[in-house]
Amino acid sequence: MQKSVYFFLKLFIFSLVLTSAIAQSSSPSIVLPERERARIIDEILDDRFTNFLPQLMRREGIDMWVIISREYNEDPVLRTMLPSTWLSARRRTIIVFFDTGKERPADAVEKLAIARYDVGNLLKGAWDIDVRPNQWEALAKIIEDRKPKKIGLNMSTNYAHADGLSFSEHDEFVKKLPADYQKRIVSAEKLAVGWLETRTEKEMAIYPLICRLSHQIIQEGFSEQVIQPGVTTTDDVVWWFRQRITNLGLDTWFHPTVDVQRSDKEDFNHLRTFSKRPDKQVIMPGDLLHVDFGITYLRLNTDQQQHAYVLRPGETDIPESIKTAFKQGNRLQDILTEQFKMGKTGNQMLLAALDQSKKEGINGTIYTHPIGVHGHAAGPTIGLWDQQKGVPGPGDYPLLANTAYSIELNAAVEIPEWKKVVRIMLEEDGFFDGQTFRYIDGRQTEIYTIPRKLGYVK
Repeated sequence: MQKSVYFFLKLFIFSLVLTSAIAQSSSPSIVLPERERARIIDEILDDRFTNFLPQLMRREGIDMWVIISREYNEDPVLRTMLPSTWLSARRRTIIVFFDTGKERPADAVEKLAIARYDVGNLLKGAWDIDVRPNQWEALAKIIEDRKPKKIGLNMSTNYAHADGLSFSEHDEFVKKLPADYQKRIVSAEKLAVGWLETRTEKEMAIYPLICRLSHQIIQEGFSEQVIQPGVTTTDDVVWWFRQRITNLGLDTWFHPTVDVQRSDKEDFNHLRTFSKRPDKQVIMPGDLLHVDFGITYLRLNTDQQQHAYVLRPGETDIPESIKTAFKQGNRLQDILTEQFKMGKTGNQMLLAALDQSKKEGINGTIYTHPIGVHGHAAGPTIGLWDQQKGVPGPGDYPLLANTAYSIELNAAVEIPEWKKVVRIMLEEDGFFDGQTFRYIDGRQTEIYTIPRKLGYVK
């Protein structure tokens, strides 16, 4: 209990400092130092191992989970289980979780590393090389002693995140495992996906701050502090975002993109949106700008897309037609998140949302994905931009409680004075608690202006 109180007290103090910094500046200026980050990462990991993992293993009916990786070829799940001071596996790292059947959370799951030393403070080293020089034989002995009914291995057709066991490691493992236990091997796909997709109370205490940092960086980048119309290119802004992330001591999981829609004859179709955009367009007055941006901090990721409009000389506000188009984007978000109900699959939510958007006259495309310890994370896929009739496999996975999503989509809307269609491309991170959906740090409801409107200046 004392550890939990200490954890939330630190977060409260951090939030006060962050809020104060943001109030004094238009951009974020502080993140936790590395030592504090490590402490929080390890506290969250301890909480997940102790309180969440036993529930998950029992939910999926697997009493032993074996995760095997080699250095620089890490299983995606294993990387999320390493302590803060471990940046990769070492030689061959094998982790075993065994459900003891005990009720007290601290005793419910035995956590072992088939290694010559402990893996941090949470995984006990269980390989005595003087007794069993062969690591595989040591693992087999651990299994025989505990007599599990099901041995879960990370093998999956639908999710790369849950398919981390390499062919050679599987082959070596099975060779040393007695035949009776070979029959007990099952896919740990749902166990792996559940571990990756579920956000705990402690994680959700810090996620709003992470999303806020990401929003603040976008607001700074999409302002006159960075963009000089007629001079600055989209590529300039992209690299400003990358440099800003580095300067703040953060990281990212993908290269940002910045693109332009304007009153010209160019068709802004999906292929242009995702892979064929010009990378060095000069930003001009009258442009509708779009950014796709995310950060990685405290092992959690953001993924956000927002818009800004560059005011023409003499303009004091965004054209009404573009404002109206933006509202259709917001409405499409609502239509999708209204479908968030426990147990509904990604495909069911996708098709129902598209049907409703059609009834409301919105030309929408939905390609929403889970987010968390990965950017494009494990869980129910709710459409892909080029698969709007459903996604076999990941789209058939159900919506579960305490999971996070990037609500990613676009609405194609005609702008009469431009005599063309623009795409309002939005993406915001949200959380489903099992009953309701909420945006983790809100969502953009108005387009930014460049330059910003100033009080007392007309």
